[in-house]
Amino acid sequence: MSSLPSPSVPAESAPRDRAGVLADLRARIRRIEGAGGEGGRTLPFGVEAIDAHLPDGGLPLGCLHAVTAEDPGAGTGFAATLLGRLATPKAPALWILRGRDLHAPGLAAYGLTPDRLVAVRAVRAVDALWAMEEALRCSALSAVLGELEGLDLTASRRLQLAAESSGVTGFLLDLGAGMPGRRGGRPEGLSAAVTRWRLDAAPSSDEEEDRAPRPAGGLPGLGAPRWSVALERCRGGRPGRWTLVREEEGWRDAGDPDIGDPRVGNRWQMSDTRQSSRESGPSGHRPAAAGR
Repeated sequence: MSSLPSPSVPAESAPRDRAGVLADLRARIRRIEGAGGEGGRTLPFGVEAIDAHLPDGGLPLGCLHAVTAEDPGAGTGFAATLLGRLATPKAPALWILRGRDLHAPGLAAYGLTPDRLVAVRAVRAVDALWAMEEALRCSALSAVLGELEGLDLTASRRLQLAAESSGVTGFLLDLGAGMPGRRGGRPEGLSAAVTRWRLDAAPSSDEEEDRAPRPAGGLPGLGAPRWSVALERCRGGRPGRWTLVREEEGWRDAGDPDIGDPRVGNRWQMSDTRQSSRESGPSGHRPAAAGR
């Protein structure tokens, strides 16, 4: 009895199948490790030097991230930029405040207009932690930011599990790193956060091509704001450090020769279809928040 010929498989389909299988395996591993609970989706920075250090070329969504700031304005602006790219009118972001006010016009410059942001004030740290965990379980939100510091592994793990359960991205913002006695102070404890970032203000340049637009009568010699951005830990990625220049149309890697493989000219575009305003805030390092 003659056997039927086996169906022919196009040669080009095999590599695609293998690539698909590998992508599925990577996504499953990320879910097992808790590195991206929202179907493996990521938010690219748009700066090649940074995206190359992150898993799958972007910030994992649906999980917890930690941001520590030596300069409060730099940390606030960094967090506001991320929230502004995630928040929409149908799925706003929630910001849990501790003892300060937010500057609404500055936030609007990052895309966080009133229809995209809900602000909650918590007096006690325990209340802020409870509010953040409950909010992370609400799938109607796009992201939740809590101004919390010094969380232990158990508390951060609860937040990570809450983010995984809903696909909402969480940010822990610690603005106390620059306080007296804390700069370079106590070592970081164990945390379930998938990434940990450290922000600081960097000296601006007074070169002609790097001068920020300023109103008539403004002080001369002020360059565009520069931020020192350090990725200290990344699950599935690699640590790195960069100096970013903040410009009207987005971020540009300053290409500091003392910091790893610079890629001058790459930009982190802040504007997208969800933002209703372009960045036009003041040239200082604290455009998005004002302390009380």
